[in-house]
Formats: sequence, structure tokens, C-alpha cells
Amino acid sequence: MRRFEGKRVIVTGGGKGIGKATVARFAAEGASVVLTGRDRGAAELAAREIADETGAAVYPFVADVSVKADDQATIQFALDKMQGIDVLVNNAGIYYEEPFEEISEEHWDQIMDIDLKGTFLMCQAVLPHFKEKKAGIIVNMSSTNGLAGEIGYAHYNAAKGGVVLLTKTLAIEFGPDNIRVNCVCPGYILTESTEAMDSDEFVADYIQNKIPLRRTGESEEVASVIAFLASDDASFVHGESILIDGGQLAD
Repeated sequence: MRRFEGKRVIVTGGGKGIGKATVARFAAEGASVVLTGRDRGAAELAAREIADETGAAVYPFVADVSVKADDQATIQFALDKMQGIDVLVNNAGIYYEEPFEEISEEHWDQIMDIDLKGTFLMCQAVLPHFKEKKAGIIVNMSSTNGLAGEIGYAHYNAAKGGVVLLTKTLAIEFGPDNIRVNCVCPGYILTESTEAMDSDEFVADYIQNKIPLRRTGESEEVASVIAFLASDDASFVHGESILIDGGQLAD
């Protein structure tokens, strides 16, 4: 499929994991993509690999989504490189696992700043452009943790729950401007981060006791849903939080 031929896309946190898979999916379907991240090396390597594989224009840009000036610079960079923006994917995020009583103010602020405030700031930065052309698509990254609590992730749960309600509010406010806003809520997805954090025993137990499909998800499976939400196939999907969790929250 080439659903995004001629489209211009921004993906934050696009240097690895779900973000990188999302950049690759859009590029494979014909889009030009600006890929942002705080790690210059990872962003440039991902952009080069995806451009070589797909033949698409992929532009790396170093930015911290929690910094308003960086977000405004990202939008201007995308406008300069691609002469427009059609889709914004707010993927950038971090998490820590720690008991509630041990959460430091620093960790709380870091997660809120990147996972929630970063999404808010990027949306705020792109909306004037979308409103001017009376069209635009935003896909935000939430989580199953934004819909159900999980011990050890109070700060992450709170931030991702905020993304869900931010998404719904933006959908109500900017739907009349023909700006569609949705979010995805992945469950346990196998990425570099989860592989580094979780033991094989933990993963096996998690699959057996929490995931009806009895496997973890892949980054490409999340990317495919993001691409669907950004496509004309989802032209009447708006204000939704789409679970990608193998049935984890079905019970």
C-alpha cells in the first residue's frame, strides 16, 4: 500500500522502538518524515537506515519534546524541509518502574514533562498550521497504563491517563477544523527498552497470566495501527483510544 504518497509526517521519539517502526511504516507507504529524538546518533542512524531501505525522504532532528522552543523548532524544520505537515505522531516517552513511596520528584517531573507535557506542547505547536489549512491528523501515544492502573508505575500511569483525556479534549475542540485526533494504547510490546529491563522469566509469566494471545506485541504492530489512524481508512475515527494489547484489558 502507498496510502501516504506525498504526505508529510512528524514522528517524535523516532530513533528506536515503536517510533522507529512508525517512521519506517510511513516511509514505506510513500511519506516524507521528520524523525525527532534527543539522541543525535540514534536519530541520524535510524533516518539513514530507513531512507536507504525505502527510498523515502527521512530527516532527523534533535529535539526534546519537553522544551517548548524545541517543539516550535521541530515544526519550523518540518515546514522548511517538507513544505508542510499532514500528520503528527507524538510517540516520545519515558518510564520508570518504582514503588509509589519511592518515586522522586525528579522522576515524576521527568515523566510528566516528556510523556504528557511534551505531547501538549507538540500539539500546541502544530495546531496553527493545521487550522490554517483546515486539515491535519494527530496520533498520540498512550498505553494500557493510561486506561488501567499498574503497581510500580504511578507516575507513568498518571501521565498516560492524561494523554487519553488530552486526546479526547483536542478531538472535541478541533474536530470542527477538520483535525482528527486519536491515541493508541499499546500493552506489552517487545522493544529495546523492555528487553533491557525484563527477564525472560518475567516475560513468560506476564504472557501466561495477562495476555490472552499468549505473546508480546511487536513495534511494527503498533506502527500499523498508527498508520491506519493517520490514513483515509480511518476518516471517521476521532477522539478514540485504540488498545493494542493482545486482549490484556479485555477481562
